[in-house]
Amino acid sequence: MSNDQNKERMNPISHEIVEVDGVYRNEWGREVTLKRGQEFPADVQLGTATWELIGLEPAENVFDQESPHRQKPRLHVDRGDK
Repeated sequence: MSNDQNKERMNPISHEIVEVDGVYRNEWGREVTLKRGQEFPADVQLGTATWELIGLEPAENVFDQESPHRQKPRLHVDRGDK
């Protein structure tokens, strides 16, 4: 077994680029929501921070988007029963 497989993945640090949209927490407990392409922020007083992904960003408006697999709502018709 190689040493590469045994190594833990290192968490990103301040000023690195975000690769996954989500909620991140640093070692001091500060939580931020970041989008891919943004830069991990530094702490104003403490400087460089290590960030851990704690949750994924929920997709916005998933139900409002048109999808070929989404069923259309059933329409009720007044049958005019006599």
